[in-house]
Amino acid sequence: MWVAPENRDPVVMHAPTRKSVACFGAVNLSTGRLVTSFRPVFNGETFEAFVRQLLRHRRHGKRMVVVLDNAAYHHARVLKPLLHKHRRPLSLFFLPPYRPQL
Repeated sequence: MWVAPENRDPVVMHAPTRKSVACFGAVNLSTGRLVTSFRPVFNGETFEAFVRQLLRHRRHGKRMVVVLDNAAYHHARVLKPLLHKHRRPLSLFFLPPYRPQL
């Protein structure tokens, strides 16, 4: 990743020898538009915020299908009210577990 010298490095130290950053991302298959969200950690709350961000990008009257792996935060209890409220325009599609080729 390239970062301009005047910008602070967005990558956070994770361990003495490693750097990491939590980035959620989604692509709109019809337009090619990329939506990203950089967060300090991956958890249910940060994923919920990303789903809310995705919903703001949804065109009115169009359904949205989000393809996910089976990370624990994708199944967090904190998501249930949001998913219930948006059950008509939003569908979550979970890939089968242990399928790295997908």
